[in-house]
Amino acid sequence: MERVSVSSERNITLIMDFYELTMSYNYFKLGKKDEVVYFDMFYRRNPDNGGFVIFAGLQQLIEAIKDMRFTEGDIDYLRKQGKFDEDFFDYLRNFKFTGTLYSVAEGTPVFPYEPLITVKAKIIEAQLIETFLLVTINHQSLIATKAHRIVQEAKGRPVMEFGARRAQGYDGAHYGARAAYIGGAAGTATVSAGEAFHIPVLGTMAHSFVQSFENEFEAFKAYAEVYPDSCTLLVDTYDTLKSGVPNAIRVAKEVLEPMGKRLSGIRLDSGDIAYLTKKARMMLDVAGLTDCKITVSNSLDEYLIRSVLEQGAKIDSFGVGENMIVSRSSPVFGGVYKLAAIERDGQIIPKIKISENVEKITNPGYKKVYRLIEKETNKAIADIIAFYDEVLDENEDLTIYHQSNIWKNKTLYAGTYEIKPLQNVVFEDGKCVYPEYTLDEIREYSQKQKALLWDEVFRLEYPHIYYVDLTKKLLDYKIKMLEEKRGQ
Repeated sequence: MERVSVSSERNITLIMDFYELTMSYNYFKLGKKDEVVYFDMFYRRNPDNGGFVIFAGLQQLIEAIKDMRFTEGDIDYLRKQGKFDEDFFDYLRNFKFTGTLYSVAEGTPVFPYEPLITVKAKIIEAQLIETFLLVTINHQSLIATKAHRIVQEAKGRPVMEFGARRAQGYDGAHYGARAAYIGGAAGTATVSAGEAFHIPVLGTMAHSFVQSFENEFEAFKAYAEVYPDSCTLLVDTYDTLKSGVPNAIRVAKEVLEPMGKRLSGIRLDSGDIAYLTKKARMMLDVAGLTDCKITVSNSLDEYLIRSVLEQGAKIDSFGVGENMIVSRSSPVFGGVYKLAAIERDGQIIPKIKISENVEKITNPGYKKVYRLIEKETNKAIADIIAFYDEVLDENEDLTIYHQSNIWKNKTLYAGTYEIKPLQNVVFEDGKCVYPEYTLDEIREYSQKQKALLWDEVFRLEYPHIYYVDLTKKLLDYKIKMLEEKRGQ
């Protein structure tokens, strides 16, 4: 099993905003607790102004919902707030999510404004899962996306996640490592994530190890004697080119080769990476250590990696810490959770949120989202959002429309495209029906899904803006609702 319940040792049910409870109590007192509603989770902007996001965190959300419960300790705490009565506490004691939840598969590249998760549930149930749904998906999607960007610029060289000590807390380190692996990192230095998710772990030495010996050579010698089959030496504690690399070569010759072993690698954690790796590579090659790998770390990100490689740096792998584990350049992923419809008297009534900021206007109604694939190229053309009961036929022409401007549209011709639903049923009437995938399966799936995107979407600067459009029926209804609401 490759999952760890986020609440196996603690109850996270109260990771919620207090207004979720005050609203729920209001619904409860008004007799609306069984009213069925529809919520969409989506986001508005790609982190780092990138081309897309890697959706991640679904498995932890599943576990959180399955384990959701209000303990007597929780109820005692809520009682002290003086906002709720005992009937409501009785309701909470027996609380269980009984709704239906649809979600994009983990690892899927996704885009702004499309529903990533749709919740159909009784209004209190839908409301009380809001915060931990958002915190789980927002965090892991952010880190998976950042990891993808960094790995992309490494151009096939392995990237290890080294960021635990700079993460935002224990969970940030643990689940951040998981998300980074989905995004393409080759492994992690975080042991708990290695154990829980079977991610490859790697670690050799810190500068303190070298400093703890009388001299650098003795430190390297001691390490090589204990780990002769995987000896990677940190060469920048004192002077990389005058001391570190020469001592590494000496250990290779005097300690490892007599044992029939080879020096696996050296690591640099400071200095001018491009210059030092070129010089180090020359020194290693002259010494006959052409198979010795060079790893670098030290506040790397996608832009620095791209820059040093363009300058001819001789690097075989990267260790990336703080810039990946907290997505330092874009540390907030703005996923939101918005009411889309309410059921009354057997009818689904669309709801819309209107704002002076156009980007905050929501798409109304119970919806489905699809990916349109061009048959000739096997590349994604666009995603389309439709009402849940609309029938889309690949054998008919399909015109897709911009989310607010009807004059911006594109017609796909019959037989030239395929329609792929993006969301899957995860919970049905409270029962989890979604398969449990290993992390390696999620990672492999993500790679295959990214291969469906055009290269232009992957640019770090000014990527192609991928279409997320509406059907004519949904756009017309949205415009109608806007006109009605603004006329009130």
